Order: sequence, then C-alpha cells, then structure tokens
Amino acid sequence: MRTIKWVSLSALSSNPSFAFSAEARQMCTRDAFKFCSAEIPNIPAVTSCMIKHRSELSAGCRAVMDRDLSAKGKRVAEND
Repeated sequence: MRTIKWVSLSALSSNPSFAFSAEARQMCTRDAFKFCSAEIPNIPAVTSCMIKHRSELSAGCRAVMDRDLSAKGKRVAEND
C-alpha cells in the first residue's frame, strides 16, 4: 500500500527565491502532487518540475505560476 505524504505547498513561500503567492499554492497543489510528488519537499526541485510540466498543468496553475515568475523577472519557456 502506498503512503501519500500530505505536504502543503506553503513551503514554497519559505525560500524567497522560490516564493509563490498564496493563490499559486492554492491553484497548483493538485498539479504539484500529480506531476512532482517525488520532489516534495525539495522546493527548487518542485519548481523545476512544475516548469518542466508546464504544458500539462491546469490552466489556473499555469496562469498564476507565469504571473508570479514574471513578477520576479524569470522567464518560463513555452512548452505548448
């Protein structure tokens, strides 16, 4: 039987260089578990994984991640 770790993505705000808004944490938690659960709780690895899976993310998650990363001056490669 597989054990599921219930880790809040609020940890994304614990490291300033990888801080995302509360809205991003809310919109992206499901996607993070779906695509990047093996990386949790390594915040840089989760962030990298989410960017790698950008084209597969829910529209809401993709929109807030793009907005948050743009606000920090980081570019997200288009995977669409």
